[in-house]
Amino acid sequence: MPKVICLILGGGRGSRLYPLTKLRSKPAVPIAGKYRLIDIPISNCIHSGLNRIFVLTQFNSVSLHRHIANTYKFDVFGGGFVEVLAAQQTMLHESWYQGTADAVRRNIPYFSDGDYDLVLILSGDQLYRMDFQDMIRTHRETRAAVTIATLPVPEKEAMACGIMKIDPKGRVLSFTEKPKTPEALAECRTSAESMIGLGFGSALDRPYLASMGIYLFNRSALVELLASSAATDFGKELFPQTIRTQHVQAHLFDGYWEDIGTVGAFHKANIDLALDNPPFEFMSGDRPIFTRPRYLPCSRIAGSTVRNSLIADGCFIGRGAVIENSVIGVRAQIGEGAVIRNSYVMGADIFEPASAREANRRAGRPDLGIGAGSHIENAIIDKNARIGQNVRIVNERGEDESDPDNPQYVIRDHIVVVPKFTVFADGTVV
Repeated sequence: MPKVICLILGGGRGSRLYPLTKLRSKPAVPIAGKYRLIDIPISNCIHSGLNRIFVLTQFNSVSLHRHIANTYKFDVFGGGFVEVLAAQQTMLHESWYQGTADAVRRNIPYFSDGDYDLVLILSGDQLYRMDFQDMIRTHRETRAAVTIATLPVPEKEAMACGIMKIDPKGRVLSFTEKPKTPEALAECRTSAESMIGLGFGSALDRPYLASMGIYLFNRSALVELLASSAATDFGKELFPQTIRTQHVQAHLFDGYWEDIGTVGAFHKANIDLALDNPPFEFMSGDRPIFTRPRYLPCSRIAGSTVRNSLIADGCFIGRGAVIENSVIGVRAQIGEGAVIRNSYVMGADIFEPASAREANRRAGRPDLGIGAGSHIENAIIDKNARIGQNVRIVNERGEDESDPDNPQYVIRDHIVVVPKFTVFADGTVV
């Protein structure tokens, strides 16, 4: 078996997920009530028998470091690890990472001396389940220098992706990052012959092969390519250059995969988890998604109505509350008669003691959680928010976007996002 080192890219500023990334990096954003986005790629690696993992971080990485340190601990005799490689100034580099390829280039010393055969590069902000051994098998059988995981997509989605054109044997002939015109997109279309030859005849209505941001390199090829090129990004620069000189192979995947790069996509991915037949299950046979173990009590629901929703550990839902098509995160406190629909309430990091709640009343400050009689729809309420009584967060004006500098809320893709630690006084209307 080849020795594989896994590199998970911690992402840039995460501006499209702002304000969820105001105080944390993208991979640290909570998902499904009790997980973090970083748990998905790490769990996929572990289930694939790959337990040597570096996470490359740069922006707002403190909570991500803490989560990894508290979650992923391996037997000292097994040789496994999940370690954080934070961006740092050196004698050679004084600037931040300039892109995905630049981030890997600067960390070559950490995997060039480990006798590794292959380098698996992953994104830290995607939702999917994949056995990377299948991709390794494709890579070795075709004797490729680089293998890129790819997903068939329809034309309407293709312009937002890096698109590959392949031959009937799956070799990549061209790579175009986000084709700008219909003519450029047409040049990237994969023929029906190639789709059928690779066993994807059922995907003929999705003739564009999008990069999933999952790359497998021969270690020697990766080091050589990064040393001989000034490219800072894999998709925009390095792959178009590499295709001309190296064997680049496509590994086709046709399961559930969601790039959670925008507020709209993030909200939809969470709400879809509460469907009768969700497209993705965090608990799936012998391949569950791992996360930090918490010692929390069961949630308590006092005469409330809950439909098509996920309720995490340690929650209290007051009498008469209505929760529909929503995700309620750890330690969330929902007051009596509150209504929450199509929303993600992330919960809290602590339980407030009785003394703190008494201090809140004296100061006229709401307790942590959602106050009695409040109504929340199509929203994301970040952790440790204090939403008073009879508050309405429903985007009454139907705005698509709002002022991103508003300290109390931001509207993105019609979704109201309330940042971490925000306080809404009783009777506030959004």
